[in-house]
Amino acid sequence: MAEAHQAVAFQFTVGPDGIDLQLSHEALRQVYLSGVHSWKKKFVRFKNGILNGVYPGSAPGFVLVLAGYLGRAHYLKVDPSLGLLVKLGKLPLFFSFCSKYMSTQKQMLVGGVMVGTGLWIAIIYSMRTVLKGLLSWHGWMFAPHGKITLKIFSGMQTPMLYSFQNSLPHLPLPSVKDTMRRYLESVRPLLSDEEHQRMQSLALDFEKNLGPKLQWYLKLKSWWATNYVSDWWEEYIYLRGRGPIMVNSNYYVMDFLYAFPTHLQAARAGNVIHAIMLYSRNLDRAQMKPLMLQNTIPMCSSQYERMFNTSRIPGIETDTVQHMSDSRHIVVYHRGRYFKVGMFYDGRLLLPREIEHWMERILADTSEPQPGEETLAALTAGDRVPWACARNAYLRHGKNKKSLDSVEKASFFVTLDDTEQRYDPANPVESLDRYAKSLLHGKCYDRWFDKSINLIVFKNGTIGLNAEHSWADAPVVGHLWEQVLSMDPVKLGYTADGHCKGEPHHNLPGPQRLQWNIPPECQTMIANSLSVAVALADDVDSHIIPFSDFGKGLIKKCKISPDAFIQLALQLAHYRDKGKFCLTYEASMTRLFREGRTETVRSCTMESCAFVRAMIIYWTIECQHPFTAAEKHQQMYRLAMTGQGIDRHLFCLYVVSKYLGQGSPFLQEVLSEPWKLSTSQTPLQQGELFDLVNHPEYVTSGGGFGPVADDGYGVAYVIIGEKLINFHISSKRSSPETAQFNAEFSESLKLKDDAVTNILDLTVMSHHTSVSSCFYYVITIALSVITDCLISTEYFCIFNLNFRSVHL
Repeated sequence: MAEAHQAVAFQFTVGPDGIDLQLSHEALRQVYLSGVHSWKKKFVRFKNGILNGVYPGSAPGFVLVLAGYLGRAHYLKVDPSLGLLVKLGKLPLFFSFCSKYMSTQKQMLVGGVMVGTGLWIAIIYSMRTVLKGLLSWHGWMFAPHGKITLKIFSGMQTPMLYSFQNSLPHLPLPSVKDTMRRYLESVRPLLSDEEHQRMQSLALDFEKNLGPKLQWYLKLKSWWATNYVSDWWEEYIYLRGRGPIMVNSNYYVMDFLYAFPTHLQAARAGNVIHAIMLYSRNLDRAQMKPLMLQNTIPMCSSQYERMFNTSRIPGIETDTVQHMSDSRHIVVYHRGRYFKVGMFYDGRLLLPREIEHWMERILADTSEPQPGEETLAALTAGDRVPWACARNAYLRHGKNKKSLDSVEKASFFVTLDDTEQRYDPANPVESLDRYAKSLLHGKCYDRWFDKSINLIVFKNGTIGLNAEHSWADAPVVGHLWEQVLSMDPVKLGYTADGHCKGEPHHNLPGPQRLQWNIPPECQTMIANSLSVAVALADDVDSHIIPFSDFGKGLIKKCKISPDAFIQLALQLAHYRDKGKFCLTYEASMTRLFREGRTETVRSCTMESCAFVRAMIIYWTIECQHPFTAAEKHQQMYRLAMTGQGIDRHLFCLYVVSKYLGQGSPFLQEVLSEPWKLSTSQTPLQQGELFDLVNHPEYVTSGGGFGPVADDGYGVAYVIIGEKLINFHISSKRSSPETAQFNAEFSESLKLKDDAVTNILDLTVMSHHTSVSSCFYYVITIALSVITDCLISTEYFCIFNLNFRSVHL
């Protein structure tokens, strides 16, 4: 279908009269426009490089400094060049040029401009030094909320995406002593007295002997490198893993929960692909503001650089991340066929209706997949070594190489899925569970899991993303997704019959079917990878809980952090499930520092355990327990964000020990501890894009990930608006630790409904005059509600929380 529409720049035939050359003017025109587009992009990048290089300086600032300096020199009747040209005039070549082409007055003016420019540069670097010093101070984070109003000057120039990069501080290196102290404190609730004493001995031995030597190498790296963690984290945590990245590393993001902009698959694909390409263009031009905490503190933007045109390349020992500076096409997968679709024509981005037209052409194509083509992407879902071997042996030559390059160098990957997924109010649990599993792994061969971004468009118009993890963390993809969802139904919109707005351009070059020649030996390797991936996918159990009985608004009235509130609920739920506490991972970010990524918050603390035990015997609960536990959690979160965490420092010490060939029993034991409860909050970063008051249906379901430990849980949650918290919970069916089911699910829900009726009665709350009693009322019922929601799944079960006898 598509090959007939491919334009060629020229054709020639050889006959008796010589060579007959036939030029295609349209094709040559497109070649010319492509070149213009490329040079425009280079110019924009060059201009942005200069603007970012001189930030917080600006062109008006330069003119002001230069005019002020020259005006001062003229008023005082002094040489503005400060004798610079006199000294330069001693050079033969320079003296000959000045004496021949420039008068003395012009020489003084040119010298003044040079000195004024130097003064402007000196002012810029002084401002940048001051700005870096201000950004290195994090005392504002530890001050009581509302006590400090933070303002930072940043020049007259409006910042672009990368303007603050050179001003961001380096990630600080904690001392070994502090890390040992914090580590021992974090594991105290998990160890018996004997076990804790043994761990203290190991930590003390490490602190006195091997630790200082390893720390010296890390200190050297922290002085030399921009970030002493990020490159090793990417390599050893992500790229060196030899197991499947599907489920184990990749994560997913969902569509709107209640809104369905169109039922047409091609139309939804047209709008969303166009919105993603607009985001990519703005990203390439750095025409987005950097993300700011409290609208003041900039966060590192380096992870955005590899969002598009990026693919993970398999290797025998380690993978690599391949990033192209530019890509003008996407690759679309539908019913086992791959299509290359250009995104530009006449030097412009294709419009949504034009993209919809090509998606319709692909959906209408009845051609069959070539041998091995349908399940080819299963190689990206299985183990990495067989994928690397197959790629090197069978996919690096001829048409296979050309087609593989088209996939790996595409801006992103699109799957037109032939299944229907959507939140069904009549069957909410099963519909969301199917939806999540489809995004997480699909059929194991219909997503290219190595691509930085996979856009999945289902048959009924529902969409979602599957993202590879090595190049960036979830908040970066979340920033893209928020922009896309806000643009799709409102700014772009659809016609009354569900199509994209506008008219298609019928003379566009159509989609190009990719050609493969996959030998039987490679097809056998594909089948083996598929069997591994299917076994992994079948073992994953996912559960999505949209909790809308109450949310952030009610929690914050109790003077407690919503994140700390949820973490306490998860600790209580896990204790009710297992009868014990476990090592808990909560992801925090270190993007206050240059090239920062994540740090671990160890949510299971002595304070949270005391609170959980008090909740078990709720009639004797002391009101200070939840406040103490929540404040401890917030304190640990602040330490993690400001570079004083535990786990990244220990990880880097371990890497250095491996390089030196010196084993450490302490580090070996610490790094082998399993995270039975791995949690992460998906932040809503651009709340101003969604008017949830007037359009409450425009709420996203958030996203999730697979379980980190085979016998543990993966819990992601997103807090949306004032009355919604979405939970995404995953575990392994094969583990006896997580495969239990609560037979009293319906009774738990009944108890939950009774509790909700009371908690949402604000007139009852108004009778509680003190914050403590009000908080006690809310936290008791709220934790029971969240816990009942969690234990009513296949993940948190056994016990039933009966709070009907609580006396307030």
